[in-house]
Amino acid sequence: MNFWDNFWDIFWWFFVVYAFFAFLYALWLVIADVFRDRQLNGWWKAVWIVFLAFLPFLTLLVYMVARGKGMAGRSMERARRDQQEADSYIRSVATASPTEEISKAKALLDAGTISPDEFQRIKTRVTT
Repeated sequence: MNFWDNFWDIFWWFFVVYAFFAFLYALWLVIADVFRDRQLNGWWKAVWIVFLAFLPFLTLLVYMVARGKGMAGRSMERARRDQQEADSYIRSVATASPTEEISKAKALLDAGTISPDEFQRIKTRVTT
């Protein structure tokens, strides 16, 4: 056996392993999407899962062709909702309460760092 035979054997092995993991990833995405879809009733979900169990490759292709656009939309909606929840949490943790903001601004006003107009603007911004 020469080098090139080993090279192509190794190349083929890597390709098969990559294809297998890509298949598993696609299978996982489809199963997650089936259960995430609120428009599908329970029977249709069961039908998709049964077909995925017995004819996985063909069912994956059919699902992605037939429902791929909705799959992308549901995925984007989920990502958008997760981002909004994360932003909301970060805002709630990172920002001080309005009372704290006003007391900090009052301390700056008393120290002469800001003018009464600036204090009023801060107070208006925080309370609205």
